[in-house]
Amino acid sequence: MARTIVMGDPRYFSVRGGANPHTRNLLGVRKKVDPQLARRQWHTMARVLLEHGAEVLVVDAHPELPGLVYPANAGFLYPLEGCAAAAKTFHLAHLLPTRAAEREVYRGFIQALGFRTAAIEHRFEGEADFFPAGRYMLFTYGRVERQRFVPALALPPWRRVYGFRSDAEALNELRAIVPDREILPLELVLEAHYHGDTVLCSFGAEREFLLVYLEGLSAPSRDRLRDAFGNKLVELSQADAAIYAANSFQIEHEGRLFLFMPQGVSQELRRAVRERGVEVVTVDVSEFLAKGGGSIKCMILDLGPGAEQPLSDEAATFRVARSYRRLFGG
Repeated sequence: MARTIVMGDPRYFSVRGGANPHTRNLLGVRKKVDPQLARRQWHTMARVLLEHGAEVLVVDAHPELPGLVYPANAGFLYPLEGCAAAAKTFHLAHLLPTRAAEREVYRGFIQALGFRTAAIEHRFEGEADFFPAGRYMLFTYGRVERQRFVPALALPPWRRVYGFRSDAEALNELRAIVPDREILPLELVLEAHYHGDTVLCSFGAEREFLLVYLEGLSAPSRDRLRDAFGNKLVELSQADAAIYAANSFQIEHEGRLFLFMPQGVSQELRRAVRERGVEVVTVDVSEFLAKGGGSIKCMILDLGPGAEQPLSDEAATFRVARSYRRLFGG
């Protein structure tokens, strides 16, 4: 298996908290999910990943936890690759209050797979805000707010404050976890792009290239990024950024690199990715973006190479039991 990834069963996917700008209409009313469309898109994506060599494991659905369909927020595995499973630890995220109960679901799932777990204490939302890019680990953060409606001089005469998901204060914890890698902290500024993986995506043989929507970052962060990556940056247009082109995921399969991107990305962007030695595969997950504010990468938790998974009998049995093929066939 080229890559072991985790996805969340979409059976109960819905908008409950309405905690990002994609989940509500202009009046602030929470949107309603088309469950059949969402399930069809989710299964199509899972099967495309399987066709490209991925091992897809599935977190069971919980009726009170619709956010489990976005497991990128669960935390992060470190080191992600290049060593035995015994040397790896999964660091559980500290999610916003409406999703806090997910932590124990993920803790049990990851431990059943045979990995050690630890917990981040400051507000922090996992791979969505902390991921490798070239020689760096990128950490994205923004102002964490109490989500609420406030008066506005507009129609309607109110607006929803959403804020961001990872606190800058988590940086010191992360530095202690990854002392061997330089962390590049970057500040997010657009609430519609409330996670780093909605404005940034590393790809290439060494993850040396970086898709970036610069408008989603503060001016000092843009400068920091340009200094660090130079001509390896691929800037996203507003149109590509709006459909979360940065929320993509790379897999190596049979000696080739594939970047799974949301359906609708521009031909110019597809060409830029291909020119850097990576093939593009597009997948339609529009229901998850339009209603939940998440796209392809949000729906994937990366557990690294399949060859580096824990090998105990208990872990192997659990992996088989939670595999997509076992649960859904195909």
